[in-house]
Amino acid sequence: MDVLISVDMEGVAGIATRQQTRPDGRDYPIGRALMTAEANAAISGAFDGGATSVVVNDSHGPMDNLLGEQLDARAEYVVGEPKPLDMVQEVTPHIGVVLFVGYHAGAADPSGVLAHTFSGAMFADVRLNGRPISEAELNALMAAAAHVPVGLVTGDDVICGVAEKAFPGVVTVAVKSALGRTAARTRHPATAREAITAGARRAVAAAASGAIQPVPIPDELTIEADLRLNGAAELPARVPGTERVGAATVRFRAASPQQAMDVLNVWATLASST
Repeated sequence: MDVLISVDMEGVAGIATRQQTRPDGRDYPIGRALMTAEANAAISGAFDGGATSVVVNDSHGPMDNLLGEQLDARAEYVVGEPKPLDMVQEVTPHIGVVLFVGYHAGAADPSGVLAHTFSGAMFADVRLNGRPISEAELNALMAAAAHVPVGLVTGDDVICGVAEKAFPGVVTVAVKSALGRTAARTRHPATAREAITAGARRAVAAAASGAIQPVPIPDELTIEADLRLNGAAELPARVPGTERVGAATVRFRAASPQQAMDVLNVWATLASST
């Protein structure tokens, strides 16, 4: 059982403000340490549950946040960006299950802690087939394209609620309760890590037994984004295949979850030049 762990930062216990998650923030070094510790908790649980190998993908911001020297030496890790598979880099048919650690709600959610979808600065909302989605949901579709299920989601209570509806059989661990966009009631980090270890152990064991399956991939994959900035849709609208369907909205019919992800990344990069 080979296991992939995709670890973000906004959903980590003890984190609720933007400055904790940004390299220029006062408490970013603490955020990195908390993120690394939760990755270790998931690694430990994965091996306890029967994993034979674990790879951890740094999935936050510039994707160079994990403290490599402090990671469990049994795991390998992926650092840096851009990466071909973005937040689920290394997901292949050889992977038995993917675990989402430190995840957060999508941009359209009114209450999730630090909620956004892929680019908080550029996207006010991202929709798939007309429905707002989170990073977890699109990443799950990318994993499904490789026939890999999502076994674990950790983060605030909001993303855990989303995951329980979207991913049948998933194990969730709510490490904090959202009080607003930048406020939360959080479990003590050590207690949260104990729960993550237990959750990862259950998730890997469930995947090994065949109790969880990949999410179904829709026949149609129409991705749509609302841009935050005035005029930001002008360059994304020039991407071949993209329609501009409003002053700040662009749409693309993707052939695969990976293409949907690729287009979102290109849109965000182009919009950032506005």
